[in-house]
Amino acid sequence: MDIAIIAGSESDRKIVEKVLSILDREHVSYEFKVISAHRDPDLLDEYIKNSDAKIFIAIAGLSAALPGIIASKTDKPVIGVPVEGKLLGLDSLFSMVQMPRGVPVAVVGIDNGENAAYLAIRILKLVK
Repeated sequence: MDIAIIAGSESDRKIVEKVLSILDREHVSYEFKVISAHRDPDLLDEYIKNSDAKIFIAIAGLSAALPGIIASKTDKPVIGVPVEGKLLGLDSLFSMVQMPRGVPVAVVGIDNGENAAYLAIRILKLVK
C-alpha cells in the first residue's frame, strides 16, 4: 500500500472522495480509515505503528489535531487537508500549519483533497 488516508470523522467523507478519485484514476494503492485523534487515540497509535503506507494523508476539521499526531508518531510524510468547519476552515488550517519544530505536516488548501492526492503522488515518484 502506498498511501494511508485517515479522516477524523465520517463527516469528512466528501473530501475523502476527492482524494480517492485522483488515486483511483492514477492507479495508486491506498487504504482509507476513519479514526478520530480525540476519540480513538489508542486505535490511531496502533494503526500508525502497523501501517506499511509510505505516505499519510490526514483529513480533519475543527481543531485538526489528526495530522500533527500522525506526524509526531512517524517519520513518513504527512499531508494535512483542512476541512471547512465553523470558521470557514481557518481553525483547521491554522491548527495544521502551526506544528512545532520537528513535527512537519505538509498542508494543502481548505477542502482541497485533490491537491493532497497530487502531492502524495509526486512524493511517491521520488521514492520509486
